[in-house]
Amino acid sequence: MGERPTAGVTIEDLRAELDAIDGRFLDELRARIEKCVEIGHFKREHDVPMMQPHRIGIVQERAARYGERHGIDREFLRKLYDLVIEETCRVEDRVIGGSS
Repeated sequence: MGERPTAGVTIEDLRAELDAIDGRFLDELRARIEKCVEIGHFKREHDVPMMQPHRIGIVQERAARYGERHGIDREFLRKLYDLVIEETCRVEDRVIGGSS
């Protein structure tokens, strides 16, 4: 992962950079959930089942490969995606069920 010299950099500078990264991360997570809402509407309109186990496997495997390429623990990414997928399934289920 990217390491760099920290001469002249304060902990506040580094934390500000981290906060900016967190903001982008959360914006992307929100965008992902919004896309799942759109997918939920599509599934409802086209009578596509909400649960697509093969798709979940594809997403998790892609995350695992990304982790391997970038030195991020595979199990960490699996757990992270389990949480993300659980939430997006909940959101899609509400859309498909007509609650949203």
